[in-house]
Amino acid sequence: MFVTNENKFEYRFGDSGPKYLMKGPRANFALVAFQPGQDFDAHHHNVMEENFYILEGKIDIVVDGKVNVLEPGDFIHIEPGEVHYVNNPYDKPVKMVSVLAPHTDPDKFIDPKPIY
Repeated sequence: MFVTNENKFEYRFGDSGPKYLMKGPRANFALVAFQPGQDFDAHHHNVMEENFYILEGKIDIVVDGKVNVLEPGDFIHIEPGEVHYVNNPYDKPVKMVSVLAPHTDPDKFIDPKPIY
């Protein structure tokens, strides 16, 4: 058991990207932020499933070519092997929770960005 606070961690890219509060041994838990106009590489995982829960803002998550426009309260589950791309083309920042399991490192494979 452990307790932590998000203020002890930083987003990977300063004001955006994942902020991992826990990385393994069985799952990863992160807060993720995207500023307007920011995106993240299209990628897939061979082992890990990925889940996003939207806390603030509006975000496009493209999974295997299908555009999902998500807003606060929305949840999306992405299976291993599904190519996903996250993009914030909107005018407000986004904050969401990401949970990946089972923890496997490395398990991220970059794919071409979809055109949508």
